[in-house]
Amino acid sequence: MQQKKEQKGQIMGTLFTMLLFLVFVMCALFTVLAGGKVYENIGSRMADNYTKSVALQYIANKIRQGDEAGMARVLEVEGTSVLELRQEFDSGQYVSWIYYYDGSIRELFTRKDSGLGLPDGIPILECEGLSFTQEGQLLTVETSGDRGGRLLLSLRSAGGME
Repeated sequence: MQQKKEQKGQIMGTLFTMLLFLVFVMCALFTVLAGGKVYENIGSRMADNYTKSVALQYIANKIRQGDEAGMARVLEVEGTSVLELRQEFDSGQYVSWIYYYDGSIRELFTRKDSGLGLPDGIPILECEGLSFTQEGQLLTVETSGDRGGRLLLSLRSAGGME
């Protein structure tokens, strides 16, 4: 009789140990699944921030580099909003165009009279759209889509715009 009680005690101890192990495994599994979801969310946010902030900061830095009197302006080329940054060198006048074309932000640096157009620019960053508007010294840069953003820049250089 006592032997049966001991066997029952051993079986209950073994079941309790197995149940405790199962609870531990389930907790570990849920922790891994939750961690995976957190990692996925972080990756998604990083991609959003990258597209949104890098595009705008790239354009802001290009504008700051070329912020001279009357050297930055927004124009329409073939129905596309283009930011033109002009530079004077000993060999002549050059322009940098920053614009949206064929699914990406592009930049074209060329001599002013080279005859190159929008398809000739180098793709910089993929995005869903880009537009520029200018009112006096205030330049607005907007990227479109879910990851879009907006940046307002005041051109600090003296002189008027064309």
